[in-house]
Amino acid sequence: MDSKPRILSPYCAKLKSKKAHFQEAPPQTNRDVVDGSNHCWCELTQMSLGPDRQLVDPDDCRAERGCFVPYGQAKRPGV
Repeated sequence: MDSKPRILSPYCAKLKSKKAHFQEAPPQTNRDVVDGSNHCWCELTQMSLGPDRQLVDPDDCRAERGCFVPYGQAKRPGV
C-alpha cells in the first residue's frame, strides 16, 4: 500500500483568483488559476502576501513553500 498522498494539483489550495472560483476541478496549469489580470491572493491572509509574507503567485504557491496546503486537506500537513 502506498502511503504517499495523491497530488491533486501542484498549486496550494489557498491560492485564489477570480478565475479559480469557476473551476470545477483542482488547477493543473497556471492558465487554470489566473486570468488576464494575473491577480491572485491567499485565502488565508486575503492579501497578495501569504502567511510567510512572500508574494502569492502560481509559480511560487507550490509544495516547496512552508505555508502550502494541498487540495483535499483543510490545513497544512503537520499543523
